[in-house]
Amino acid sequence: MADNPEAVADDSALNVKNLRLIFHTYAGNVKALDGVDLRVQKREILGLVGESGCGKSVTALSIAGLLPENAEVMEGEVLLEGRDLLKLGKDEIRKARTNDIAFVFQDPMTYLNPVLSIGSQLLETLTDDKKAHMQEFVKMKLKELEAELVERPNDPGLVEELAKLKRGDAKLGGREVNRLAKLKVIEYLRVVRLPEPEQVFKMYPFELSGGMRQRVMIAMALVRAPKVLLADEITTALDVTVQAQILELLKGLRDQIDAAIILITHDLAIVSEVCDRVAVMYAGNIVELATVDELFANPMHPYTVGLMGALPRPDIKAIKLESISGSVPDLIYPPSGCRFHPRCPKAFDRCPSVKPPLVEVRPGHKVACLLYGG
Repeated sequence: MADNPEAVADDSALNVKNLRLIFHTYAGNVKALDGVDLRVQKREILGLVGESGCGKSVTALSIAGLLPENAEVMEGEVLLEGRDLLKLGKDEIRKARTNDIAFVFQDPMTYLNPVLSIGSQLLETLTDDKKAHMQEFVKMKLKELEAELVERPNDPGLVEELAKLKRGDAKLGGREVNRLAKLKVIEYLRVVRLPEPEQVFKMYPFELSGGMRQRVMIAMALVRAPKVLLADEITTALDVTVQAQILELLKGLRDQIDAAIILITHDLAIVSEVCDRVAVMYAGNIVELATVDELFANPMHPYTVGLMGALPRPDIKAIKLESISGSVPDLIYPPSGCRFHPRCPKAFDRCPSVKPPLVEVRPGHKVACLLYGG
């Protein structure tokens, strides 16, 4: 990865430009996103952080084309490898969501069917173009087995599986496609480190723990080889030990897949563990964007500084944690100028009248604050 990922435009998997979105409600129009700009590279984990209601999940839903009917995109582009997803029709965006974008949600039991086995639900994700998926899988698996055969030339099971795959690669009939689909699903259950994946394949969601169900959701997302993986608060409902396992899994996946990963969370500690870069959101705006090391060493926006001050520090003995004064603004009637100015300890006379642009103040470090220009 380049030192300044934003400078390598050709390698970006996803590019969100000036995204403005409102929700039509009986109380008025909620100005949920106010010019969001994001670029995510292949094999990068970008953390999207901020307090509840800041627009993190809405940004992800906009990317995936899963917005409710009362949402309206007023302006902007969501470019997936150069193609604007916002201009696609319903069938086209569904196809893009099937093949290119994967979403892992917070509560897996809400999205797993309780009366279908884990295996059948994962196989269902491949039904749109199962044969094409299997052809790619066969190529990948053949390379793996041929490499293993060099190490174990006399392994009869390995020789037999290699022969089966070569026969199947030559002619992928219905029975062979189904056999390979099951093999692929079990492979991905193994990728997400589920014990005894062959048994998990036959089990039902209620037979699994919360951490295992979340791993199944990640496997379901990965089995289609997406270009973008959106993970929305995926560790919130898990205990600390399982959280650590899921985060370790995400870090490992970054090196195995070409997808860009966006991790949505309110927890800066999680961001520090797994992310390459972090975007801080406030009231529908990106207010700071930097590498994780740079942001934690040198937070610049007053909101980011406030978030950092609210973090417990084991190396510092404090009587009480700092807090950010005031409350999240009503986005039907958002503050003028900088949306953070009513709560900002460093606000001055221009802040209520001028919206600060996101400007680069250090290499790879962008801030939307009039203290730093604009």
